[in-house]
Amino acid sequence: MGSAPGAGQRPDASPTAPAPQPSGDEARAAEQRRVPTLDESSAAAGQRAAAEASAADAPQQQQPPARPTVAMTKPPRDGQDTAPHTPEPQPNAAPPASQPAPSDDARTAPERPSDPRPGDPGTPRRPEPAFDGVGRADGKGGGPTPPTGRKNPGGGLLMGRPFGVPVYVAPSWFLVAALITWVFGGQLDRVLPELGGARYLVSLFFAVAFYASVLVHELAHTIAALRFKLPVRRIQLQFFGGVSEIEKETETPGREFVLAFVGPLLSLVLAGVFYAGMRVVEPGTVPGVLLAGLMISNLIVAAFNLLPGLPLDGGRMLRAVVWKITGKPMSGTVAAAWVGRALAISVLIGLPLLNQSGALGGEPQDIGGMTTVTDALLAAILAAIIWTGAGNSLRMARLREHLPELRARTLTRRAVPVESHTPLSEALRRANDAGARALVIVDADGDPMAVVREAAIVSVPQHRRPWVAVSGLAQDITEGMRISAELAGEELLDTLRATPATEYLVVEDSGEIYGVLSAADVERAFVKAMARPS
Repeated sequence: MGSAPGAGQRPDASPTAPAPQPSGDEARAAEQRRVPTLDESSAAAGQRAAAEASAADAPQQQQPPARPTVAMTKPPRDGQDTAPHTPEPQPNAAPPASQPAPSDDARTAPERPSDPRPGDPGTPRRPEPAFDGVGRADGKGGGPTPPTGRKNPGGGLLMGRPFGVPVYVAPSWFLVAALITWVFGGQLDRVLPELGGARYLVSLFFAVAFYASVLVHELAHTIAALRFKLPVRRIQLQFFGGVSEIEKETETPGREFVLAFVGPLLSLVLAGVFYAGMRVVEPGTVPGVLLAGLMISNLIVAAFNLLPGLPLDGGRMLRAVVWKITGKPMSGTVAAAWVGRALAISVLIGLPLLNQSGALGGEPQDIGGMTTVTDALLAAILAAIIWTGAGNSLRMARLREHLPELRARTLTRRAVPVESHTPLSEALRRANDAGARALVIVDADGDPMAVVREAAIVSVPQHRRPWVAVSGLAQDITEGMRISAELAGEELLDTLRATPATEYLVVEDSGEIYGVLSAADVERAFVKAMARPS
């Protein structure tokens, strides 16, 4: 990799006299024709002009002849030609004469020898801030970042990897385990008063066994998904049960129905197993009470998940049925999501009323008191989870409907080739002259070696750019950073997630360089796809 020129060298200077000043009409016409440039993403463009103008008055050592460059193909736009364009390198071009003249101090002030240059050999690269999804480089902000792969899918305490799928216990599980221990312990005090304080140990065992049943329920979904060759990101045990995060949708309504039904089916099987165990042990004992509690709990889990509304398993089964009838997966999602929202309202109003009337097995209660408040709070939490899940299902369905619009070919930026020792200011000048928005470092044979990061360009002050080589701001091109121009939709997002980076080299099937794809551009298109109505 090349290094930046030493002190006293002016990379953009010319040994010739400054160009004559243009007339006022010519300057105004040139300003009207000027388009936004790559280096205008940072402030103080006037300082850059002054710095480059000062470089024009200093002598420059003889530069070696520029190496041949390769043609970069501009991404096609409506009504424009797609022929390759090779910008003419002008390493010794003088700055425009219309820029303000530098002062004598600016002409003679040498660079401090102790000041390290990012382009010098042995100089460590400064860590660059990451994009925040809106094209800034300050590391602040947020929003969905689909192309950025997350190597650690985290989400709590890792318990194991059955079938290669990580299982996490969320922190909220410990809260619900404590709640179950307290509630079930109170019931044991009435059924088995002789246990005393040991009843809470029995209750804790029940909480763990119950969530083990929930894990078996989720493993049923996971095994079915793996059987259908659908990737599963993780299983997470949460406050209200668990979730299997399957990263892709099924291809047919039949598989969708099977994938959703196996979870409640296995919960019913577990309830039958616990019922069979109850028949073996003596009633009124600790094993008998535990088996009875686990049987009832699994029956509740199966019945609740069979309710026909997203995001529950019954909602996915309803979605599969409507999908099969209409032939449109989006229609099934809309129907199941709205049923899920109606179900959320029913839970919010109906669950407290059923508890107070004794319809769920308890004694009728008067309205008021702590029990009523607890029932209302539990109903509100359940309703919020169902309502939010239904809305998320709608948004994800809308996104998948618009994903084919995300095409690498249409999102790719035009790029210009530069050598590793090229000063940043000169590289930006070539890019601006060519109407490009990306830089690719090439070797002597014109083969691409690295992509200059936009975040690194923005972080370099204007007055330092003539002395910073592009090699210190680039990321080497790995195999995963070379992507096909034909990628689109979910396949494009999967490719970007597999190799997280800020820029990617886009190539044709023939190997010809097409341009540079910025992850920030994909993220913006992703957000627009989510916001666009169906």
